[in-house]
Amino acid sequence: MCMTVSSANQTQLARVAIKKHLSAPGLFSRLRTAFSGIKQLQKSSRGRPPEFSLTDCLMSGLAMFSLKFVSLLQFDQESREETTAHNLHSLFGVTAVPSDTQMRERLDNVDPTELRPAFKQLFAALQRGKALEDYLFLGKYYLVSQDGTESFSSDKIHCTSCCQRHHKDGRTSYYHQLLAAVVVHPDHREVFPLCPEPITKQDGGKKNDCERNASFRLLQHIRREHPHLSLMVTSDALNANGPYIRHLLNLNMHYIIVVKPDGNKTLFNWLHGISLEQHRLVLRDGCTYHFKFYNGVPLNDAHHNLSVNYFQLDLVDKKGELHHFSWITDLHITKENLYELSRGGRAKWKIENETFNTLKNQGYNFEHNFGHGEKNLWTILTLLMFLAFLVDNIQQRCCGMFQAALKKVTSKVRLWGKLRALWEGYRITSWEDVWLAIANGLKACDLVPNTC
Repeated sequence: MCMTVSSANQTQLARVAIKKHLSAPGLFSRLRTAFSGIKQLQKSSRGRPPEFSLTDCLMSGLAMFSLKFVSLLQFDQESREETTAHNLHSLFGVTAVPSDTQMRERLDNVDPTELRPAFKQLFAALQRGKALEDYLFLGKYYLVSQDGTESFSSDKIHCTSCCQRHHKDGRTSYYHQLLAAVVVHPDHREVFPLCPEPITKQDGGKKNDCERNASFRLLQHIRREHPHLSLMVTSDALNANGPYIRHLLNLNMHYIIVVKPDGNKTLFNWLHGISLEQHRLVLRDGCTYHFKFYNGVPLNDAHHNLSVNYFQLDLVDKKGELHHFSWITDLHITKENLYELSRGGRAKWKIENETFNTLKNQGYNFEHNFGHGEKNLWTILTLLMFLAFLVDNIQQRCCGMFQAALKKVTSKVRLWGKLRALWEGYRITSWEDVWLAIANGLKACDLVPNTC
């Protein structure tokens, strides 16, 4: 339990940390409940009943990414001690810690779609806690940024779900990609991932999956899981095509999509023959915004009856450098909403900067191969990484204790280092003790040192 060394500091932390369902204990409890509903195999590959529950295996994998271990083997080695096993139980609810081999075997057989409810559970917590109210874009939409990325490639290691590249020199390389979608807002740094869609070989398929097919599946999943959300999707020029836009409209989703002359020749040829409306803004940020726009433009010859609204921005920043952007949208464009629409279009890059780059460079080790397996292990581990990332972002946005700890150490990388040091060095009873120890020092909490 925490000692009353600094009552003023503790009172302040207690006052800001009022959303208990949007901090680590509540979030991990929700995930454990979601995992417990996943169908489990009755027998292991050796024909015997599994020694460890699937829930413990999934929570252990989640703990590995939450604690920012660099490998499954390292996590296994450092979880063998009595103190760390105790901490896994008190912080993550893990009853029995599986070995790395046992975890790989159990997770390899999990259907990735079984993890979708876990993402929905955390999103529901955000909604019920009213944490998304200031994420409404233009006062009514949730802005969803979508993009694909590759995080595994090998000439030797592969599984039945791997896509393949056949090279001119006769080599075959294997790779995994996924399509991510995150709720973003131009004014806020935190992003909230929805369940990513793996780009893998589908059951019985001989051809590689592709980002376009995965995008159709992803959007259908999102609409089925969130039937009442008013959504606006922002994506790159790959999706500036008729089938994708019609799919969005059929799902009652709005869009802001990048367009480029090379990929949308008909659209830009049509625009050259008309006079675009113009609007110029000079804002206090020291930048000059020169807009051009036109409502009711045919997308292309193949979809001449599909009308889109076009706008472009020539931005001169405070250094005098020029940046050019162009988009299409289904919303009617006016001089009053041009600036906000452009901010929504530029927020698309948050999936690259605040999502993929964070996962690669801030302790999650996104491009490291934690385990490949024969079927689904890579995908399951990647989804667990995204869940850990989502929990971290929810806490950064909503948990006062997490915010105080992060403010104290000034960077996430240092925060993860402090977290790991406490996890390995002390017997911990609660997440509150973790954040108080980091924010106020070890004297603020009654942590028992690990003397083993």
